[in-house]
Amino acid sequence: MRHAAFLLVLLLTAAAHAADPGELVELRKIAPSILVELPYATAANFTKQAVYKTEKCFLRRFAAERLAEVQKDLEAMGLGLKVWDGYRPLSVQKQFWALVPDERYVASPVKGSRHNRGAAVDLTLVDRQGKELEMPTKFDDFTPAASSDAPCSPRAAENRALLLRVMTKHSFRNLPTEWWHYDAIGWEKYEVLDIPFEAIGK
Repeated sequence: MRHAAFLLVLLLTAAAHAADPGELVELRKIAPSILVELPYATAANFTKQAVYKTEKCFLRRFAAERLAEVQKDLEAMGLGLKVWDGYRPLSVQKQFWALVPDERYVASPVKGSRHNRGAAVDLTLVDRQGKELEMPTKFDDFTPAASSDAPCSPRAAENRALLLRVMTKHSFRNLPTEWWHYDAIGWEKYEVLDIPFEAIGK
């Protein structure tokens, strides 16, 4: 009986300390080989100003762990991921909406974005040297050319299709109007957040 009770205590302790799939985590701590380059932490974005105070990318743990599996698949091909955006505070979403009130490209802050839930990621493919592969458009191209089925060069179409294939394999769904945007399936269970980056983990 003592042995059974001891095992029960161990199991309960392990369960209590199990990683929470919904916690916000820094992507680099889950998948250190993924390149992170956040345009919104610089003035080189459509707002013309830095709206993030850090270049750290945060995601819900379940999404970050899936992305780590995507990276493993790509590394076996001599490729990798570069991430442009992950979790986005609701206050920043409001800034974006004020500039681009078009739900094809920016979710209304009234409903909240998948980014505001920490369950969406904007990303592209890179080679072994970290050079971006050819894609149909640049990031945040708010035109029909950025859609996932828009005409483009054969090389760009091939790269876009590869990104779609490997992301879909690991339970991400593409946003049809933006080839770079992927939602982690299961995002619906998580709430919209407005936590500043510097407060995460404290």
